Amino acid sequence: MKNKYKKYSYYILPILLILILSFSRLIPHPSNFTPILAVGIFSGFYFKNTILSFFIVVCSMFLGDIYLGFHGTMFFTYSSLLVAVLFGVFIKSLKFKEVLLTGLASSVAFFIITNFGVWALGSMYEKSFYGLLQSYIMGIPFFHNTLISTLLYLTILKLLLDFVEKKRILKTSY
Repeated sequence: MKNKYKKYSYYILPILLILILSFSRLIPHPSNFTPILAVGIFSGFYFKNTILSFFIVVCSMFLGDIYLGFHGTMFFTYSSLLVAVLFGVFIKSLKFKEVLLTGLASSVAFFIITNFGVWALGSMYEKSFYGLLQSYIMGIPFFHNTLISTLLYLTILKLLLDFVEKKRILKTSY
């Protein structure tokens, strides 16, 4: 019985993250103020299995999208989340410097990729360099929520990880 528990206990945190992320998208919140990028970075850092990290983020988004509805720019949104996971894969330690750098980088990547998707697939902006530039300018008011939420939630995850390691509550996998 203990062997089965040990075998499956590794999956408790990923499942918990998926459920929390999916639920966090359903409760009222300011635009772009979600923990999804932070959890993408954290998953890429924490789990040795990059595929598992991708799965956590994509599954969380997909479950939320089932309820909220699908949209034409999902490819760009999901791609930007996978970039956040890759940022997490390449960091060696989750110190505050890495929290700031990866939080900033993933927020900028999300901004660039998703606004490009809105421009490329949408009809709001003309298909020219001016239209692309306009889509980025119009996206600026949403950027600060993305950046603040990513840094906030990543800091919370870092502090929780530090607490868990200190108390030896959970065996870490990195």
